[in-house]
Amino acid sequence: MQMPQVQLQSQLAQISINTTGAKVNIQQPEAEQTIRQPQAEITMHTTPSKLTIDQTQAWNDMDLKSVFKRTEDFAELGKKSNLEGIARRVQEGKEMMEIENGGDPIVAQAKRIDERKLKDFALGWIPSQFAVKTDYQPSKLDINVKINHPEIINTPQKPQIKYQKGQVDTGIAQYQSLKVDFENLKFYGVNGFNMNI
Repeated sequence: MQMPQVQLQSQLAQISINTTGAKVNIQQPEAEQTIRQPQAEITMHTTPSKLTIDQTQAWNDMDLKSVFKRTEDFAELGKKSNLEGIARRVQEGKEMMEIENGGDPIVAQAKRIDERKLKDFALGWIPSQFAVKTDYQPSKLDINVKINHPEIINTPQKPQIKYQKGQVDTGIAQYQSLKVDFENLKFYGVNGFNMNI
């Protein structure tokens, strides 16, 4: 017995896709940098040292006196000798006035005058110790430093970007289709009429 059959043949549609990728090119130029370093400023001020030596006392001790000092000494010596002479004469006059009290004032006075001629001798240092006076003032050094900071200038560079956009092309590689086929299919009409379809 032959069964009627319906045969279907279908074909799916196929889409074609062609893709062109996007391209990006990025270049980053280096930044420009300039650095300037000013020199530091240094100022120096020196106060010189000072040494003073005073030998006046040493020269006086060695009897190498200046004219002014010798004149002053002579004036002082004259004044002292004058006062001593006045005192001696007053004492001698008083002794002579009291001669009646006994003693021999003339002989005693002559003896004192004779003893004045003798001079004492003693050892000593010429010039005397610490006769030379010194004074020293050390020098001073003042240093001033002015620091100058570096001058830095930065110039940034923008990146260079080149972009090529991508593209997608679509199409139909194969269209869909459907085939319908019949076998053993009969049509029965009125009055016993039949036919193959």
